[in-house]
Amino acid sequence: MEVKYRAIAMTLFFFLGFSAIFPLCFSDVVQPSLAKKSPPLTSNNRIGSSVVFRVQGNVYPLGYYSVSLNIGNPPKAYDLDIDSGSDLTWVQCDAPCKGCTKPRSQQYKPHKNLVPCGDQLCGVVQSSARRHCQSPNEQCDYEIEYADHGSSMGVLVRDYIPLRLTNGSVVGPRLAFGCGYDQTYSGPTSPPSTAGVLGLGNGKSSLLSQLTSLGVIRNVVGHCLSGRGGGFLFFGDHLVPSSGVSWTPISPGSSVKHYVSGPADLLFNAKTTSVKGLQVIFDSGSSYAYFNSKAYQAIVNTMVDDLKGKPLSRATADRSLPVCWKGSKPFKSVGDVANLFKPLTLSFTRMKNVQLQLPPSSYLILTKQGNVCLGILNGSEAGLGNLNIIGDIFLQDKMVIYDNEKKQIGWIPAKCDKLSKS
Repeated sequence: MEVKYRAIAMTLFFFLGFSAIFPLCFSDVVQPSLAKKSPPLTSNNRIGSSVVFRVQGNVYPLGYYSVSLNIGNPPKAYDLDIDSGSDLTWVQCDAPCKGCTKPRSQQYKPHKNLVPCGDQLCGVVQSSARRHCQSPNEQCDYEIEYADHGSSMGVLVRDYIPLRLTNGSVVGPRLAFGCGYDQTYSGPTSPPSTAGVLGLGNGKSSLLSQLTSLGVIRNVVGHCLSGRGGGFLFFGDHLVPSSGVSWTPISPGSSVKHYVSGPADLLFNAKTTSVKGLQVIFDSGSSYAYFNSKAYQAIVNTMVDDLKGKPLSRATADRSLPVCWKGSKPFKSVGDVANLFKPLTLSFTRMKNVQLQLPPSSYLILTKQGNVCLGILNGSEAGLGNLNIIGDIFLQDKMVIYDNEKKQIGWIPAKCDKLSKS
């Protein structure tokens, strides 16, 4: 099917971006081929069910975490950057493609499955006030601009996405996603070499929301990103622990979509700082954490003051990140300097004793030069204004749960590279 390329009037702004109790092993999470006859999508399938994906990647040096998603019949695997800061999933389109990182043989080819403008989901990805569609039979175009790393433009398609649930059943629903033919990237690291983005947001265009509307799973998504690389991602509530999770509500009525919570105060070594009342965005599509200019400068000043007299000096020649330190010899791990840095804590004041603990390993990276750098960046300089983003570096070695049914975000320490049978 021919895809027509044209400018788009309206842009959607998306803000980025265990233990043995879990009854699956990684050998179970490989996605199945599409069954000839999938079971009906009923409430019986979704009770206690989840879809689990193996995650690959790291914060540094790769700069992103990704999963492999099978699409089509016969199915073909596409590696996608996981992003809780956006809704629409998209893959690189087999069409005249700008900013694509994959060869044509690894791009998605539409086959008489373009979503028309008259489709309900087209209205979700386009603004009704400035909708560019002239006819309900035209193809539905989309454009996404990410807050911290570029954009994607393309056309909406619908295809089979085969999934195996934790209750043993296999489903192959036809779901809508983007076929992107014009990508730009402006992030602090090199652009991901993935085939697209898996949007984990709570908007109606996300795969999670579409699966929920079909009755396949509950509207819950979670990820567990290992500080050693890899981890897992799940749709549904089957893997959510029954206890031990710290929960904070998703802020209602926020002008920023998706997973926003707060207010939160920042503690340094368990002591209060001048950084108070932050609204924060949980965003797996961002490698690092971003704070507004005032909060960022306060964090840097506090750390610099605390490091006075310690065997560290600023590594100004290391351009891996804006603020780096070096020792008398190259460090082999962040653990080599953990005793020199104090823990940070985000204390969510709306909920008593709900804190996100951040040891030095949750805010420092070890560079190729053997230095350590602060994985917290100035969001104002990155064009984020007053937004505060909790990225992957803060979320490592924790199971993070976005419960859209109860409108809350939770986390619990976990060994994210282990998902074993009980």
